[in-house]
Amino acid sequence: MLFLIIAVLMLITACGETQKPGSTANSSAGSTTEQQAAPEGSADSDAEEAEGNNEQNNASPQEEADPVQEQLDQLSLDEKIGQMILAGVQGTTLDDQAKQMIADQKVGGIIFYGNNVTTLQGTADFVKSIKEANRSNSVPIFISVDQEGGKVSRMPDEVESIPSNGKVGATKDAELAETMGRLLARQIQLAGFNVDFAPVLDVNSNPNNPVIGDRSFGSSAELVSRLGVAEMKGLRSEGMIPVVKHFPGHGDTSVDSHLDLPVVNKTEEQLAELEWIPFQAAVKEHVEAVMVAHILFPKLDSDHPASLSDVIIGEHLRGKFNYDGVVITDDLSMGAIAKNYKLNEAAIATVQAGSDILLVAHSYESAKTIFDTLKNAVKNGKITESRIDESVYRILALKQSYKLSDEQQPSDDLKQLNADIVQWRKQVHAE
Repeated sequence: MLFLIIAVLMLITACGETQKPGSTANSSAGSTTEQQAAPEGSADSDAEEAEGNNEQNNASPQEEADPVQEQLDQLSLDEKIGQMILAGVQGTTLDDQAKQMIADQKVGGIIFYGNNVTTLQGTADFVKSIKEANRSNSVPIFISVDQEGGKVSRMPDEVESIPSNGKVGATKDAELAETMGRLLARQIQLAGFNVDFAPVLDVNSNPNNPVIGDRSFGSSAELVSRLGVAEMKGLRSEGMIPVVKHFPGHGDTSVDSHLDLPVVNKTEEQLAELEWIPFQAAVKEHVEAVMVAHILFPKLDSDHPASLSDVIIGEHLRGKFNYDGVVITDDLSMGAIAKNYKLNEAAIATVQAGSDILLVAHSYESAKTIFDTLKNAVKNGKITESRIDESVYRILALKQSYKLSDEQQPSDDLKQLNADIVQWRKQVHAE
């Protein structure tokens, strides 16, 4: 009996020692030491769990979706080739041929010239009808125009005029040039355009140049760079896509490339000291698009003008300048090309050289020729489909970055815009 009592007392004492005060709280709090301590007999299972966790941590994360690539993957070859064509239209309203071109060739863009512009409302209606016709296509359409100011202006008389780059360049004021870019963008947004072929980055180094003159900011590469980049930023700030031109430089030509092929006998070193400086400045500021001119530079490429030259586009603009934006040709129907090359040969050459968008104005037949030529070139192996994809990726990326939509309507207030232009002109003339 005594032995039984002693045994019971020992059991009670042992139980009291195992239930220490605060042990429940410590268990709930889970101190770091207690969490890291492994209960006896669990080492193998914890090692396996740790190994599994490490595998999860070391596994490469799932790649983020690329919306541009996703859109590209949805396009047929016809649709991709169409994106590479920027075509002109005839008249001042959308005709049946233009509708057919948009439906069949699925062109990625349209350019307006002076003969396509009537009143502001009439031009806006024309632009709207093009966007409506393109809604059956899956990619919104570029609606572009040359609106530089000065003598190259496409806006009707009811919109106040903007003076030339030369007059703005005389002020040497980059702020005025940036405002100029904003005003140019607002002008053409009144009609619903979304691309402006501006600013001109040519250095006006040849006083006998028949095509540039006061379209340039001046004869200094530094001035053209500073004011040209400022204008580019002004256009961009208003949601307008700028296209700088005319690479590699049209300022020292003595022939108008609209009429025939100019020849500039400058070395790479000479171009780097003058003509290329503004374009390099624009590339550093991530310019969206560059237009390449129809000019022969025989000391760089004796066989092809710049617009068809792998040396100038591929090796220099893409390579040495490290430019990966959109490259657009000047109009392939200009005399510089038409008098020296067949259109189908020029189309293949410029794509092989690195161009993304082929501009062809004034002829629906020319747009169809380029479409058929590029399609056949892919089928017969002269151009790979992956090369087409490179260009279309850049085009789609640009359209997505500006959130282009065929639903976009003309914007801005004409009365307020005109007042702003008048006020800005006073500042330009005062300096």
